[in-house]
Amino acid sequence: MNYIVFDLEWNQCPYGKGQENERIPFEIIEIGAVKLNSERQIIDQYQVLIQPRVYKKLHHRTREIIQMDMKLLEREGIPFYRAVKEFLKWCGEDALFCSWGNSDLLELQRNMKYYGILQLLKGPIRYLDVQKLFSIDREDGDSRRSLEYAVDVLEIEKQQEFHRALADSWYTAKVLMRLRSEIVDTFYSIDCYQNPKRKEEEIKVFYPGYEKFISREFDSKEEAMADKEITSSRCHLCRKNIRKKIRWFAAGQKNYYCLAYCPVHGWMKGKIRMKKTEQGRVFAVKTMKYTTEEEAMEIRTKKEEIKRKRRARKKGEK
Repeated sequence: MNYIVFDLEWNQCPYGKGQENERIPFEIIEIGAVKLNSERQIIDQYQVLIQPRVYKKLHHRTREIIQMDMKLLEREGIPFYRAVKEFLKWCGEDALFCSWGNSDLLELQRNMKYYGILQLLKGPIRYLDVQKLFSIDREDGDSRRSLEYAVDVLEIEKQQEFHRALADSWYTAKVLMRLRSEIVDTFYSIDCYQNPKRKEEEIKVFYPGYEKFISREFDSKEEAMADKEITSSRCHLCRKNIRKKIRWFAAGQKNYYCLAYCPVHGWMKGKIRMKKTEQGRVFAVKTMKYTTEEEAMEIRTKKEEIKRKRRARKKGEK
């Protein structure tokens, strides 16, 4: 297996969000990538400029960051569909995508869908979010730092300017090479731009400390919350069903929480986040995670606060 550490540069509507193409808010104008072998050693690199077809003028912020102009892109760039086909061929079949953060893979697929070639990249996609891995390995697992911050912490020599696709790929690869193997091999991410559609496509992943479940599609949040698998509560350590002490309750429009107790391993906190598809349907991403007594109390407090606000709102409506 090879690691494909890639980075994208993109443009957006120069005239503001009101005039953007909703199907492609960010148009990719450069792909850069570095290929690592199974030992995480650099063995190849890839770079291509892309001719813009949606936004023919660079947004001022894009121009400032990447130090390119439209003339260069028109002169040296190639059509997006051709660039992607060449890139995927270069990646090879046994490849694991890696990127700094979770946005590059999303925008790659969104651009591919716009041009009618999304079938070339099947999803959901397992990948490595190197930004997240750096946080797990070197910090608290929750912080999200800039690429340059990680480069400085790891004392990686700055040989190129940041904010060009190949340079950022190279720096991301250098960060990946310095992370512990047990972190890299364990904490992979799953991109769900192409989310599960049927029950047999649903995803369960067990990580140290928590379990993640990604459901199939439903017509509504209510239908999703009626599904037994989505609302079940299991201890991620012994994999047994456990009793809820606080049943699932809504906190906002997208999130639901519960609190359950395992007689062997203690408190487990559940969270369901509803995600909307481009077609208006929904799917659920559920995590069940070991939690402390103090954090369990925070869930109780959260529920009571929500109930209090609802009562106050109803009272005010009378």
